Amino acid sequence: MDTPKPDPMQLTYLEAIRQGIWEEMERDPTVFCLGEDIGIYGGAFKVTDGFIDRFGPERVIDTPIAESAIVGAAFGASLTGMRPVAEFQFMDFIGCAFNQISNMVAKTHYLWGAPAPLVLRGPSGGYVHGGPFHSQNPEMWFVHNPGLKVICPATPYDAKGLIKAAIRDNNPCIFFEHKYLYRRIKEEVPADDYVVPIGKARIAREGRDLSIITYAAMVHTALEAAEILSKEGIDLEILDLRTVSPLDRAAIAETVKKTNKVILLHEHSRTGGLAGEIAAIINEEAFDDLDGPIVRIAGLDSAIPFSPPQEHHYLPKVEDVVREARRLKAY
Repeated sequence: MDTPKPDPMQLTYLEAIRQGIWEEMERDPTVFCLGEDIGIYGGAFKVTDGFIDRFGPERVIDTPIAESAIVGAAFGASLTGMRPVAEFQFMDFIGCAFNQISNMVAKTHYLWGAPAPLVLRGPSGGYVHGGPFHSQNPEMWFVHNPGLKVICPATPYDAKGLIKAAIRDNNPCIFFEHKYLYRRIKEEVPADDYVVPIGKARIAREGRDLSIITYAAMVHTALEAAEILSKEGIDLEILDLRTVSPLDRAAIAETVKKTNKVILLHEHSRTGGLAGEIAAIINEEAFDDLDGPIVRIAGLDSAIPFSPPQEHHYLPKVEDVVREARRLKAY
């Protein structure tokens, strides 16, 4: 007789990440967590709340405020066969460990073929009035580092499936969790074991008139704009990249070939942003299918302001997507 599957659960984005890490620690004794205040306090956003009671202080390790040391310890442990999950209180401070990540972690496989199965995870992103030191989206700093996988989920389902995939991966993964989404979105997530493949995009909304290629919190901005535009007869397709390194080149080309018009949407600064790389892929893979210019919507080339009105001006908004989609549809 088949064992019945457990019922799916309604989880927030934060709860999904928490459950994914917990399940991997239950499944694999080589998985452990380290970071600032992750043990007794349960982490800045409570992702690891209760972990120390279940897994003990040897697998849930509180560290000093020393990001370079955290990455160095995680990297060393990964080379001995462990699978560390290192938390940054805010991804804004991952730059303090840049040398460790860029010159050590990212190059291990290239230099001597050694696996480095570690995950560096933490909250990123704006829309929470965190100011210039607690609102950044630094994923592009690492997209330019070969040897790293960079993951930016948009939904609870993907957040759980991708954190589990990252922990099981033999390559170093950087896992950006958009803090605006932590407790604002909830969806049904399977209770049984599953993973979401790294490097595989998904269609978040089918459409025919033009495509929006985006990821993380901007997926929800695009979906909200799509609902407004649908009342005007403009049908948007939304491609959620899920992973920004590696990029799903085939999915990018496929959606452009389907709709022939494309908007590239991301939260971080416009210059040097991911939109430029995606635009190059479109030029290489689907240039003849374009019926209009490639449009970019992104954050301004500035530090993120603390002032709520100024932050609102800085960040991409639903009305920006609606305006540009109308313009491109009429092109």
